[in-house]
Amino acid sequence: MAKLAFIGTGVMGAPMAGHLVAAGHDVTVYNRSQAKALAWADKYGGSVAGTPALAARDADAVFTCVGNDDDLAAVTLGEDGAFAAMRDDAVFVDHTTVSAAIARRLADARALVVDAPVSGGQAGAENGKLSIMCGGSADAMAKAEPYMQAYAARIVHVGDAGAGQTTKMCNQIAIAGVIQGVSESICFAQNAGLDLDKVFEAISGGAAQSWQMVNRWPTMAKEDFDFGFAVDWMRKDLGLALDEARRNGAVLPVAALVDQFYADVQAMGGARQDTSALVRRLPK
Repeated sequence: MAKLAFIGTGVMGAPMAGHLVAAGHDVTVYNRSQAKALAWADKYGGSVAGTPALAARDADAVFTCVGNDDDLAAVTLGEDGAFAAMRDDAVFVDHTTVSAAIARRLADARALVVDAPVSGGQAGAENGKLSIMCGGSADAMAKAEPYMQAYAARIVHVGDAGAGQTTKMCNQIAIAGVIQGVSESICFAQNAGLDLDKVFEAISGGAAQSWQMVNRWPTMAKEDFDFGFAVDWMRKDLGLALDEARRNGAVLPVAALVDQFYADVQAMGGARQDTSALVRRLPK
């Protein structure tokens, strides 16, 4: 059993921290909204701290899953941040999707840091089946990986600090184009007067198959978007990717276009709907 701290008990962080408790670890959590932290403790049986520093004190490992770069900087480097209280031999693991720049900044501040954004959404977190892409040193990974196995189906050490975040950008770039393709396919089938269930049966087992098609076509056809990964979050992630592309010279015309399509969905009131709500902006 290890003494662990988990900062951020939102829809992703709460079940991930819960899996660490289930694995037998002593987990203390911190959340900006203390009510969420207390609700987590009632459900999973861990402890609650009043600041990130108090949560991190004497911990073997500290995990974060917060909102954005500013939130991450605040809970690590800010007043009452975790870094000032952590032991030198403790590993820090960040599961937030943030910029590669802040991932490198945190790695410069401490010896054992892993940037470890996740893919798999809320269901993956709850079921302990997340895919985790990691950047950091081999020593940091060796300390972090045994803990991450509590909630992961796949853990890949991609490279040095920041590589986990840039790999997550690759993930979101690929998803954006696929969701747009599935949306257009549904729209075309509707305009052609086809039975959407039959079309799905016919094409989902061949070369057109994707996770998005298999998991979202049926719900998109029913206009069910009240679950999964929110449009607001996807726009944040695509913004990070487009910013990084401007830095490294990559050309992302499809990602940039789909990002603007998501702005249309936000204007239609779909900011908190699942990313598959992209189909809403296409005429039937």
